[in-house]
Amino acid sequence: MNITRKPEWLRKKVNRGDQQEMQQLLGELRLNTVCQQALCPNISECFSCGQATFLILGKLCTRQCSFCNVEKTEPLPVDPHEPERVAEAVRRLNLSHVVITSPTRDDLPDGGAGLYAATVTALRAASPATRIELLIPDFLGAESSLETVVASGPDIIAHNVETVPRLYHIRSGAEYGRSLQVLHRCAELAPAIRIKSGIMLGMGETEEEVLQVLTDLYGAGCSYLSMGQYLAPSRHHFPVQEYIRPERFDSLRERAQTSGFSHVESGPYVRSSYHAGKYLDGD
Repeated sequence: MNITRKPEWLRKKVNRGDQQEMQQLLGELRLNTVCQQALCPNISECFSCGQATFLILGKLCTRQCSFCNVEKTEPLPVDPHEPERVAEAVRRLNLSHVVITSPTRDDLPDGGAGLYAATVTALRAASPATRIELLIPDFLGAESSLETVVASGPDIIAHNVETVPRLYHIRSGAEYGRSLQVLHRCAELAPAIRIKSGIMLGMGETEEEVLQVLTDLYGAGCSYLSMGQYLAPSRHHFPVQEYIRPERFDSLRERAQTSGFSHVESGPYVRSSYHAGKYLDGD
């Protein structure tokens, strides 16, 4: 099934005019954001408020996930000066909370973990009061890469499972069990760091499958959770199977909170890094 007409609760307007100041800063510092690359529907709202989720390690991904708009081709070499430019952007924006993420870089020996750590170091030096959230890939489950990221000392480590196990064919190169293990291992290595994950709804999952994912994530050590509506970036991507009504998101939030998650964001426009500062504020 391929649903093309959005319901009334999913018709947020994207205003290019609200993005100009942020676009200028990103251009000046030669930085990428997942907001732009993933065609996030919240981009006007976030950019106009001086918020952005920075995409390090370039903007080219080594995997072929059929739901994602990030370009998939052979990546460029890592830029060792990127962490300092990210830190400068955060300093200028005076961010109280920043999310750092990346495309998956299976071409790198450490998956890019070293640059994540270098970015945390640069951020701590340039903006000591800023809380740091790292939204990491699975690093192919490499223990050394996870240790590097955890040792850098972020406030939150996030890794999204994205969907239910039955639909993992849309996540080329990923494994549900491996993603759970990444979350679990990070929780083991640093109990003081908050662990977070996120899933998209509307891809053909059942209620029972979603509830099982919630159980799995909590069991893996997650205390934070985001749930949002999947929106296909184009007709060439995996098609939306269902538009989830807002009240179902509300119901799932209540179920997750009852299950033990300390903070849950659940709604049609929720994304992993959307209003990310709320998680620690509400804990």
